[in-house]
Amino acid sequence: MNGLRVTTTRLELVAGTIALAKAEIDDLSELARLLDVPLPTHWPPPLNDEHSQEFFLDSLLHAAPNHAGWHLWYCLLREPRALLGSAGFKGIPDNGLVEIGYSMLEEHQRNGYCTEAVRALIGWAFQNSNVSKVIAHTLPDLLPSIRVMEKCGLVFVGAGPVEDGMQTIRYELTRERFQQLRH
Repeated sequence: MNGLRVTTTRLELVAGTIALAKAEIDDLSELARLLDVPLPTHWPPPLNDEHSQEFFLDSLLHAAPNHAGWHLWYCLLREPRALLGSAGFKGIPDNGLVEIGYSMLEEHQRNGYCTEAVRALIGWAFQNSNVSKVIAHTLPDLLPSIRVMEKCGLVFVGAGPVEDGMQTIRYELTRERFQQLRH
């Protein structure tokens, strides 16, 4: 399948398309075929339920062609090929901000894949001159998620929004800090 891709040392990140998002909802074997990966033993990754799948499909259905990459990305292991999880943004830059999120299948956690994917997507986002800050929200007790954010250079800035009745915390990374970390 052609489309927007970012590669890292171990991963291939594939920007979501309408066809991929529909396959994720309707036919997991079709998603695996489109991504050229073996069928995962289970899907979706934690905290990535039907609601989030419908959100990303709806976002893609209403996105302009130049909005590619500002939504869901599928995280694939390059060798051996495997669908690891997903990451991405909650839409196009808004007043210089983009929000990133991520989730890996449990059997692929604690291998550094999530950190590698998030770093790559943050780098991709900062290639756009309209992005001045990348933000992320998580629950205060999701220590692995917090650790990914910290490894990627995001810093704790305080309370985030209440989501599904739960108070989140907010992390962010400015363009300036990102550039400092790269040198």
